Amino acid sequence: MPDEKHKSPDQDRQRSNVHPEERAAMKLDRARPAAKPRKPLRPKGLDVRLTEQRNPRSTRIDRLSTLGIVDLINAEDRMVAAAVGEEREQIARAIDLVVDCFHRGGRLIYIGAGTSGRLGVLDASEMPPTYRSEPELVQGIIAGGSEALLRAQEGAEDHPEDGASAIDATHVGPDDFVLGIAASGTTPYVHGALKRARERGARTGFLLCTYPSAQLIAAHDVVIAPLVGPEVITGSTRMKAGTATKIVLNTISTAVMVKTGKVYGNLMVDLQVTCQKLQDRGERILMETLGVQRAQASRLLEESGGHVKTAIVMSKLAVGAQEARRRLAQVGGSIADVVGNLRSR
Repeated sequence: MPDEKHKSPDQDRQRSNVHPEERAAMKLDRARPAAKPRKPLRPKGLDVRLTEQRNPRSTRIDRLSTLGIVDLINAEDRMVAAAVGEEREQIARAIDLVVDCFHRGGRLIYIGAGTSGRLGVLDASEMPPTYRSEPELVQGIIAGGSEALLRAQEGAEDHPEDGASAIDATHVGPDDFVLGIAASGTTPYVHGALKRARERGARTGFLLCTYPSAQLIAAHDVVIAPLVGPEVITGSTRMKAGTATKIVLNTISTAVMVKTGKVYGNLMVDLQVTCQKLQDRGERILMETLGVQRAQASRLLEESGGHVKTAIVMSKLAVGAQEARRRLAQVGGSIADVVGNLRSR
């Protein structure tokens, strides 16, 4: 991005064309982090959902220059992380609930429709390649099924009985945690799914981007509600609400994997070598943690069956692969509990 000394004449013209109201909304102090946003007042219009309100800062977006549109969207996006931060205690509670379920042999199941459903499926699908978790451990369910991942199935969200059926088909039980995702908080499919999950004894949570009702809070074990405010384009919850959802899900799944022994220091060591990229990453992790050369790292990986965590324990304790796996199993997979903490460099 050009600095102020090297702005093009076209950029100057674009900025001068911004309406004064929009210019005030888009001023960014890049020397400091975004200010903590005030929680918006509950609207008094026809629809109290924040996700359906008009954003007063973007009412003239259709008259802005291209650069003005980019700046406006960026200014709005800077509110998202702070809004998620307001929900830190609820997010931490959700993480602890999931970890407890994992320790009892349960699963984390996301369920949603549209953008919310796709983000849940995305987060779930990234766990096995990143942390070598079983595909069943974290699952994503979307209204309309796999076809809805590529082509919108908007009508699928209107049927609570379909959400209940999806929970039955997944054999949800008391050891599972089901997180419903619905930016507006009103999606019938999600409510039907969570009602059925509770009936089957599961713990439940709700992630939304508007004000949670007292009934919603009372119904679930945890409710996470980052209030990112009205969208730049009214009702387009794939924007700020979608970004907030992605941040929350990233935080939950990452923290759960950390707390269940999938990370050593800040390295994702529960890595199974299945391709050249992962072979290189595995070797580099061993070189970093053990202080060995690449040739020795490669040999350790081969002897461990391509499992980085096993290779680290083998080297640290001078034991074979079978004994390394046994010792890891004894402590639930935590390397630190077997060989001590990783020293930072």
